[in-house]
Amino acid sequence: MRAEIIQKLGDIVGEDNIYYSLEDLYCYTYDASFVKSDPKKDLAGVAVYPGSTEEVAEILKLANQEMIPVVPRGAGSNVSGGTISVGDSIILVLKRMNKIIEIDSKNLIAVVESGVITAQLQKEVERVGLFYPPDPASLAFSTMGGNVAECAGGPRGVKYGVTRDYVIGLEAVLPNGEIINTGGRTMKNVTGYDMTKLFTGSEGTLCVITKIIVKLIPLPEAKSTMMAVFSEIDQACETVSEIIAAGLIPCSLELLDNIYIKNIEEYAKVGLPIDAGAVLLIEVDGDSEILAKQIAKIEQICRQLGAVQIRVAKTKEEAEELWAARRAAFAAVSRLRPTIIGEDATVPRSKIPVAVRRIQEIAAKYDIIIAILGHAGDGNLHATILTDETDLEEAARVEKAVDEIFVATVKLGGSLSGEHGIGRAKSKFITLQTGEAGLKAQRQIKKALDPNNILNPGVMFGA
Repeated sequence: MRAEIIQKLGDIVGEDNIYYSLEDLYCYTYDASFVKSDPKKDLAGVAVYPGSTEEVAEILKLANQEMIPVVPRGAGSNVSGGTISVGDSIILVLKRMNKIIEIDSKNLIAVVESGVITAQLQKEVERVGLFYPPDPASLAFSTMGGNVAECAGGPRGVKYGVTRDYVIGLEAVLPNGEIINTGGRTMKNVTGYDMTKLFTGSEGTLCVITKIIVKLIPLPEAKSTMMAVFSEIDQACETVSEIIAAGLIPCSLELLDNIYIKNIEEYAKVGLPIDAGAVLLIEVDGDSEILAKQIAKIEQICRQLGAVQIRVAKTKEEAEELWAARRAAFAAVSRLRPTIIGEDATVPRSKIPVAVRRIQEIAAKYDIIIAILGHAGDGNLHATILTDETDLEEAARVEKAVDEIFVATVKLGGSLSGEHGIGRAKSKFITLQTGEAGLKAQRQIKKALDPNNILNPGVMFGA
């Protein structure tokens, strides 16, 4: 990158907040996905850490004038390759913008900057008896801006929905540097197009999100966690469908197959039965007087469908131990093979049993390891391919398997991504779901807002 551009960027953010050494820039050639930039041609030109919306606006004005690609980035925890560098780009890291601006208990909203850590917001609102439900597995380090850009989900999605269900307003900077506000602080707002929803899940391709207004709800009075053990994964999958069909909506309903169970237990030592075919981790919350009744009904369904063991957490610590094990799932299986490809295809909940069987058939067909974990209560299945990207023959089989998983998912009425986003990892598959006309419409929106294609080029729509 030209020295005068680096100088101008330094003038905007301050010399302490700009990085351009090769060692620093290499850090932005990867994120939490299996996608990597080629450092020989895709090393960024500079990384900048703005401290205000105004600084973001000045950076984008300069980038747009000079036709320099800009890659917005939070913690880099996304798993779809959405925050990696492209050649001679500006990496725009928003972690300095990390203030919780307001928690408004009277109106049940919070206003935060994009760099706020998700768990930090949850902790602060719970201090005043309120609740922000979205809970991605990366909540301890992922940022709110990244959550909004990806429309992150999490285990509680089955009852409470995902990030888009809580975002009611945004401050955003357009690619030309103009600052706009969308939505607002009210629960009802139908003035013009719903730009808030458009920007939520746009993966950094349409704007840079700088402030977020989220709605809050009252903190549930109590919760109860149980684990149901099944000898066969089919039994667990059918149980998920039966629980939902019975009108019981847990706040979390998680499925883990035997591969995950064995590795989590070896890694975390929480007492998971390593010979089980599958485990359901179920949590209900709400009025303390009805929790026991809900758990009893769910336990009855589990036993009717073949559960061989039921364990209800007796203490808060025991429940947290189970959830800590669940959050360690990806780390646990990463010991099996050096490369993890974590897909998040989503199907209608009634199709979970057939989707799981289809994934297992594909794994056997191509002789690869696919572990299955899922937010089963909302149909979001994480088919986790464990492989070695340096084994080119196996990599070819993996690519064919991924193709078949996506085709099968869409045929079942599902989606390519439930919460991870398309990024660069899935861009070539997007028309399976949108069709050519749908993709054309999205490209037209992108071109209208970003005619010079400076924001995250290559993400979602391919090159």
